[in-house]
Amino acid sequence: MINNLKEQERVNLMALIVNVAKGVTNTGAPYLTITLQDATGQIEGRKWDVLDDDARVFVSGNFVKVVADVVNYRNSLQLKVISGEFISPAGIDVTKFVPSSPVPRETLVKKLNGFVSLIRNSSIKSVVEEFIKQDMASLMVYPAASKNHHEYAGGLLHHVVTMLEAAEMIIKIYPSLNSDLLYAGVILHDLGKLDELSGPVIPKYTTEGKLIGHISIMQAKVKRVCEQLKVDEELSMLLQHMVLSHHGQKEFGSPVPPLFKEAEVLSIIDNLDARINMMEKALSGIEDGEFTSRIFSLEDRSFYKPKFKK
Repeated sequence: MINNLKEQERVNLMALIVNVAKGVTNTGAPYLTITLQDATGQIEGRKWDVLDDDARVFVSGNFVKVVADVVNYRNSLQLKVISGEFISPAGIDVTKFVPSSPVPRETLVKKLNGFVSLIRNSSIKSVVEEFIKQDMASLMVYPAASKNHHEYAGGLLHHVVTMLEAAEMIIKIYPSLNSDLLYAGVILHDLGKLDELSGPVIPKYTTEGKLIGHISIMQAKVKRVCEQLKVDEELSMLLQHMVLSHHGQKEFGSPVPPLFKEAEVLSIIDNLDARINMMEKALSGIEDGEFTSRIFSLEDRSFYKPKFKK
């Protein structure tokens, strides 16, 4: 693992290539600057003797096995890459190569299934179960975004489960809320990201994601599944509305604002969970008594990390 590398050792390292840049030495010889990553971190490497086959092996997004010497360059560890071998992604557990949810996958799946079991309305439950059956494999590994919040393997599932737990607490305070609708809205609202994003490895926006977006993608899917399952028309509209309105305002991407209680609560806890996740990520990298850098997605504010502890 990258975080265990020691200076002056030769290693056989399996890693994901995050970035590759071509360069030329002062003598005109080509070389590669390679950023390698696993779940524990990243390290930069140089390959000085560039071979013809290296263009196939050293490509952003490839999994590789490299033989390299660990050297100290300007007080940081770096790899002097001797050779590299392409590894087929088939069967690879991507969570070993990208940052992952801080909560174990098995725990998140168990919690999600527990909330599904709490849904009493048979029509709502059938819609939710249909999507979980279709999407669980991807849901367990996809990030919730390409950057900003929950942008790690399993981040989407982590985001959904945290929102479900928040919803459970809010329902206890406001028992007039329909728990079936709210739980379903939480589970369904972001599943369009499974089509909007390319996956957990160096996530990028797909063509469908750029042209249509996860909100519209998911609204169409909910409508189609409700028709297939012969769900009541009003209930179908309620579920679609929760997907369409969960960003809260048109300027944030929702074509309509929330227009019933459960849709409003969904929008609030979605925003809350995303913002807290962004703050915690920024605060984790600084000392007590310091401010974070400005966070553009949080109104370009800097946040203070108090020395005071509970």
